[in-house]
Amino acid sequence: MPDRETEDEAKMRRVIAENIRRVEEMLQFLPLHPETVKDVRAKVGLLRTILLEQRAPAFALVGRRGAGKSSLVNALFGAKVAEVGHVKSQTGQGKWFDYRSERGAISVLDTRGIQEGSRPTEDDPAKDAVASILAPLRRKVPDVILFLVKATEADSGVDADLAVLERIYAEIEREHRFRPPLVAIATHCDVLEPKGTRLHLASAEPREEVDEKLARVSEVEHHLETKIKARPKLAPHLVWTRGLSSYMSFREGGELRGDERWRVDELVGTLFKHMPDAGRGTFVRIARVRGLQEQLATDLTRATAVICTGVAAVPIPVADVFPITAMQMALVAGIAWLSGRPLDKKAAAEFLGAMGANVGAAVVLREGFRALMKVVAPGLGSMISGAIAFAGTMAVGAAARQYFLRGGSIDDARRAFADAKAAAEEEGKRQEEEVRRGMNGSPPPPASDA
Repeated sequence: MPDRETEDEAKMRRVIAENIRRVEEMLQFLPLHPETVKDVRAKVGLLRTILLEQRAPAFALVGRRGAGKSSLVNALFGAKVAEVGHVKSQTGQGKWFDYRSERGAISVLDTRGIQEGSRPTEDDPAKDAVASILAPLRRKVPDVILFLVKATEADSGVDADLAVLERIYAEIEREHRFRPPLVAIATHCDVLEPKGTRLHLASAEPREEVDEKLARVSEVEHHLETKIKARPKLAPHLVWTRGLSSYMSFREGGELRGDERWRVDELVGTLFKHMPDAGRGTFVRIARVRGLQEQLATDLTRATAVICTGVAAVPIPVADVFPITAMQMALVAGIAWLSGRPLDKKAAAEFLGAMGANVGAAVVLREGFRALMKVVAPGLGSMISGAIAFAGTMAVGAAARQYFLRGGSIDDARRAFADAKAAAEEEGKRQEEEVRRGMNGSPPPPASDA
């Protein structure tokens, strides 16, 4: 559950929970093949996890002193949230640090530098750096482990670092029966030769110098990846090896003075890909990477559209009027929430209302026509409304993405609605055919790559 939830957000969450509960109850009455019902249940689960079961994603940062662990924390959030030690090791006892803002919270285990040559600034009762790392890992398991190595030290003592990493994985396995994905990062790539060449502003630098620097980065990445893959206890868990720069400079009051981050967005995308669904919503709100917001919003839209298509198949007059409309409302609220706004039913309702006839009237006509057809010809009405429910929901999601994520106007959202509805009509017919096959007791067709 997110931190500092308002009363309105809590109310909206209860509404979404009730809608999902009703849909789950209706699934037992759907005249569909069991495999189709299973797929719909999985999509209901996705909605529940992302919209109702969010939690702070948890990352463990492991590396020796000077590898840039605290700097990476700041780089992920674009703000000064962790102190950076320039001379002595800054981080003392390993601890889970919760970064909070109005958008949510992220939990980061910032650890003592392994192989450090001096005591850290902060107090730490642990007898050594490794013990300091293992203690908090027993209390909480990370979603992803980030192993940091300074680019200029990638061939210096890395074997000893990896031996520590193996101990860490063994401890997590023993305590939690889980081995998190491993992300290997070569930090401080900005200081590789030619040192003055700015990778974060590569378009303004001489091409040959950029290529020379990138070649050195590639060498470091290859060396680091080779070292990790040579260890059977670590190799299966390595999902990404990349060099980057996380350098940011802040004035005394926390004001940003310089920003030389490079490839941090790629790192954010990798973390998003490998974390559990429960942490993704909060992560994209805080990271504010448009592509990830779009990806998650599109996943929610498709899941909701398939659910609404299934609900439309229920052969009971007007049984789907409230659930479909309510699920579309929840979809709009969810996309607005991903953009950084509160989870607000009123805002979702106002958005749909502002869309005018393109949405509002279509919903009324669709529901009325569906109810009539189910009375006159049960089954036929379901088949007609299934495709419309799918295409309409896909259109609602597209309009919400245009308005909330891309900052478009209501007119832009209306155009997005019309375009998406037209584009989804053919797929809606395929979804309709799947419902028809299910009502006849046939298995659903094999999943396509489309």
